[in-house]
Amino acid sequence: MSTAQIAFLKGHGTENDFVIIPDHDGRIELSPAAVARLCDRRAGIGADGVLRVVRSAAHPEARAMAGEAEWFMDYRNSDGSIAEMCGNGVRVFARYLHHAGLVEAGDLTVATRAGLRHAHIAKDGPEGAAGDVTVGMGRAVLPEGEVTVTVDGRSRPARNVNMGNPHAVTFVDDLADAGNLFAAPDVAPAGAYPNGANVEFVVDRGPQHVAMRVHERGSGETRSCGTGACAVMVATARRDGLDPAVTGLPVTYTVDVPGGRLVISEAPDGTVEMTGPAVIVAGGTFEPSWLDAALV
Repeated sequence: MSTAQIAFLKGHGTENDFVIIPDHDGRIELSPAAVARLCDRRAGIGADGVLRVVRSAAHPEARAMAGEAEWFMDYRNSDGSIAEMCGNGVRVFARYLHHAGLVEAGDLTVATRAGLRHAHIAKDGPEGAAGDVTVGMGRAVLPEGEVTVTVDGRSRPARNVNMGNPHAVTFVDDLADAGNLFAAPDVAPAGAYPNGANVEFVVDRGPQHVAMRVHERGSGETRSCGTGACAVMVATARRDGLDPAVTGLPVTYTVDVPGGRLVISEAPDGTVEMTGPAVIVAGGTFEPSWLDAALV
């Protein structure tokens, strides 16, 4: 890192929170250890993950998408590992671009490791309240094969859903049945998730209305997971016999997370959209010397 102070912002989407590092020209190197220290809630800034904001043309993983998306979301989990996608992260990423004056309200395309994601930033409401952000999350993939999730010695069947990243969705009678989600639940067979899984526990709240808790791979239990909410909606719709590809009708579910509420829709062509809030709460700078010293 350079000796100059590094700017950051803090944002959240339904309390899934992120350190945002503007690095438009792709000059900042963030090691896994540096990301983990930034996300440390006692010794760092504190977050569920890091969003590095880079122009697609300046990042080797995104250059091929630069013609369609000016900005690349370089997302890291709080343990420093790289993730393909983060649904709440895309909304907060879009909110940052609008907050920084880099894009206008309206339609926006973001490059991610899971491909292009199309977003819509609603205009601000009365008294400047930030409008919701809607993100096209692509199509869910539902791999074949039985999957189980085990907590406290009890195994339950789960649905394997991939939203650009892997999820195991299981239904429970009470969200307390999820146990301590800071440790990863056991998911089997291991071959179904060679790189680990996000695990969602779901209860019914009413017609087309569910609530969930989640263990995010590389982060532990978080207050929200956007891709997880999408996976939950898809799995629940299949359970309820409301697969839009079969009925020919779009379907919408409300998904409550510990940090708020998301609205997820699936169209007959399989495309999934997520709508929810995204908020920038603070900004500042940190000293690279602090980070370097902390990692010695």
